[in-house]
Amino acid sequence: MVQHSRLSHYSALGQCGFGPVSRPLIQTGRRSWILQTGLAGIAGLSVPQVLQAAATNSDADAAGIRSVIQIWLSGGPSQVDMWDMKPDMPAEIRGPFRPISTCVPGVQICEHLPLQAAMMDRFVLVRSMDASSSNHTPITFQAANPKAQRTEIGRQGGGYPSMGSVAAKFRGANRPGMPPFVALANSMVSDIYGAGDLGQAYEPLDGVRVNGRFSLPEGIAAPRLQDRNGLRQQLDRLRRQVDHSPALGRQERFTQEAYDLVLGGAARQAFDISQESDTMRDRYGRDSMGEKALLARRLVEAGVTFVTLSDAWGHWDHHGDEVRWGGIEKGLTPMLPVIDRGVTALVADLEDRGLLDSTLVIVIGEFGRGPVMTKTAGRDHWPAVMSFLMAGGGLQGGQVIGATDRRGGAIHEQPLGPGDLAATVFRHLQIPGDAHWTNPAGRPVPLIEQGQPIG
Repeated sequence: MVQHSRLSHYSALGQCGFGPVSRPLIQTGRRSWILQTGLAGIAGLSVPQVLQAAATNSDADAAGIRSVIQIWLSGGPSQVDMWDMKPDMPAEIRGPFRPISTCVPGVQICEHLPLQAAMMDRFVLVRSMDASSSNHTPITFQAANPKAQRTEIGRQGGGYPSMGSVAAKFRGANRPGMPPFVALANSMVSDIYGAGDLGQAYEPLDGVRVNGRFSLPEGIAAPRLQDRNGLRQQLDRLRRQVDHSPALGRQERFTQEAYDLVLGGAARQAFDISQESDTMRDRYGRDSMGEKALLARRLVEAGVTFVTLSDAWGHWDHHGDEVRWGGIEKGLTPMLPVIDRGVTALVADLEDRGLLDSTLVIVIGEFGRGPVMTKTAGRDHWPAVMSFLMAGGGLQGGQVIGATDRRGGAIHEQPLGPGDLAATVFRHLQIPGDAHWTNPAGRPVPLIEQGQPIG
């Protein structure tokens, strides 16, 4: 068992956006509860899109539960200072940190990631991801598609959907009454990419602002809503005497599931991390990363298929000490122990609960950082290569895939692209690799662009 007590407390955490939260992670409020949860139509007794989207494959998945948790390191984490260190290079390349050995012989990572080092046999470390198609947004790697890019003209992402939205359409939620795709981010616009041209029905649920909105709004009591539901059912039965379309039966099911979601309490309980023990909350960390990682575990355990979480917008964008998040030493030193604790707590917790094989965990950003330090002790954007972590999902841990050159700035062995990540995720979710979606012009678009499953 990894000893999480080894982590020391950094007084600078609050300055970096990781500090103890002074308010609950989930925000409460009375306004627009229906619209903010994506359950539009419950109060008006129409068909909820989120449940209709989830119905695609959730009826009887013979293979059982499959989930993905994607931890988004917004801004681009430095591979040279975290997972692909170059200790034999000059100081301007190797940076301020020292490598330490992991539990996998011959594999070293940053000294500020001791928990990951102790659990490296659970992780797959990829050091050769080509991010040249990506830019400073979550679009390319949350879609895992090199054609999904931010452009100066046209739609964001070219209309290509995120992997979470693909999961919502082609697989649905693992359990009825739960949303298939949930995003946990302070900025949904900056850190989360959604459905593109796949459609509004497959957008992620904003999980940071959902608490209190799986209960009834003030002034509407459960008996009153049930009476309205009963009236709707009577009208539907009358209508079916005239029209025997199978769509009506499906429509009734979706609406009933919406009532079950609000009245049954399963979703409300899943989003309530106050039900966790103090010991468990301390294990993850009472900070943005830790609380979101713990909530992600609760969500997949309850039946959500895909969760994307981000600690803070641009948090890993360490150009130098003159920018908000600081350079490498001043910026990363307090941050690395927090991501170390959150990621390892999540993986260990999933393993303890028997959920690691069924849950694929991905820790990734939009690109890497330059191999040469800037004049202000940071590193600039570097799309040529990045490193990232995976765990669970049936992958064999203890692997290091790919390698960079001696400076850490170019791929030397086994280049991978975004499509390889998509193929890995969709294989885990048992979404056929040759599946496609149809764009607004009516043309079929493949889910995977030039990719094979990693490992």
